[in-house]
Amino acid sequence: MADIACLGILVADLVGRPIDTLPPVGRLGLVDEISLHIGGCASNTGIDLVRLGVSTTVLGQVGRDGLGDFVVQTLERESVDIRGLRRSSETLTSASMVLVNGEGERTFLHNMGGNACYREEDVDWDVLAGARILHMAGALVMPALDGEPMARVLDRARTNGMATSLDTVWDATGRWLGVLRPCLAKLDYIMPSLAEARQLTGLHEAADIAHFLHDEGVGTVCLKLGEDGCYVSDPSGSVQVPIYRVTAVDGTGSGDAWAAGFLLGAFRGWDIERSARFANAVGALCVSAVGATTGVRTYADTLDFMESTPLDGRGS
Repeated sequence: MADIACLGILVADLVGRPIDTLPPVGRLGLVDEISLHIGGCASNTGIDLVRLGVSTTVLGQVGRDGLGDFVVQTLERESVDIRGLRRSSETLTSASMVLVNGEGERTFLHNMGGNACYREEDVDWDVLAGARILHMAGALVMPALDGEPMARVLDRARTNGMATSLDTVWDATGRWLGVLRPCLAKLDYIMPSLAEARQLTGLHEAADIAHFLHDEGVGTVCLKLGEDGCYVSDPSGSVQVPIYRVTAVDGTGSGDAWAAGFLLGAFRGWDIERSARFANAVGALCVSAVGATTGVRTYADTLDFMESTPLDGRGS
């Protein structure tokens, strides 16, 4: 039995760095590194939570192909519970090409693969039994589950005693609120980036976005602000917490690492400021290494990092 369940997208990431420009068509360009990593919000957040000491199960779908083998083997090696993971011969495993520039910023080329086919009927409720939190990891790029079906899953999870959480992915189709609105009233936590939240709500300022989402029924609004840290709002108030300063090598998976850190705080019953500070630390460690999960450390190591690293130059 796992304490937290991450249901969502599972991806194999082929990461190249640094890539500041592409060569002309038909030409060859050289990069310092090309490497294969596990990715996808459910995979990343699940692995990060286990690294932090929280028993975690991951639910989703991959293909019966080489990349699917890689995803399954990586999750098993990281001690993630994969009993709820489906494998299908009808689809390929989802994959991304991640182009990381010299400043650590990323551009993605993505094939949805098996993530596009995962349905409400595929959720294994026996695996979810006893979990304290259900985290929907990758809303807006799961077309067979997004919208009303996802809302029904969240509602059933609440009925079964779980807190509910949701992290978004950039919606290249531009549907945003039209798809996600049925889920909002079923959420205890929502964790979009500021850019995603602006598209979702049509609003610009963090406080206005949070007010809108609270009015839609969300309990706690967590906005990832990049270089500006994070903004978190719940019925008790709001906080904005700056980042821990590190040398950014690769931003891949940083949002998922942040989500894992905050979910740990929620699981332990911390207030929003303590959870946000810890989440910022997990995110900072993530960007200090290549790959979506490589830089994430144990709970104790993360606390040591917080004690020794300035919080945006002002001390921790």
